[in-house]
Amino acid sequence: MAKDAPRQKKPDLVSRDYTIHLSKRTHKTTFKKKAPRAIKEIRKFATEAMGTKDVRIDSKLNKYIWSRGVRNIPNRVRVRLSRKRNEDEDAEEKLYTIAQLVEVTSFKGLQTENVEA
Repeated sequence: MAKDAPRQKKPDLVSRDYTIHLSKRTHKTTFKKKAPRAIKEIRKFATEAMGTKDVRIDSKLNKYIWSRGVRNIPNRVRVRLSRKRNEDEDAEEKLYTIAQLVEVTSFKGLQTENVEA
């Protein structure tokens, strides 16, 4: 690609559904740190996927991760990541990402999907 070619700007407001494989991301983690590590990994995944440092976890998603206790987290979780504008004017970043739980019966054959907001 040429150096001076114009870059495509990412759309500001976008929502996508992702499946996050938590057991892969919390492998070899001490039992008592599994659920906190899973929350950190969701934040890390959202930061990489959406390109914002400010990631907010929805309370339903947090409850789902912690539903079986600190040790026995769910193997996978389906998450809707939405990039939104920050209403706070003195915030460092203009955009933030909110991670919400998407309840599914099975994770078989699911792929990343763009969601119309």
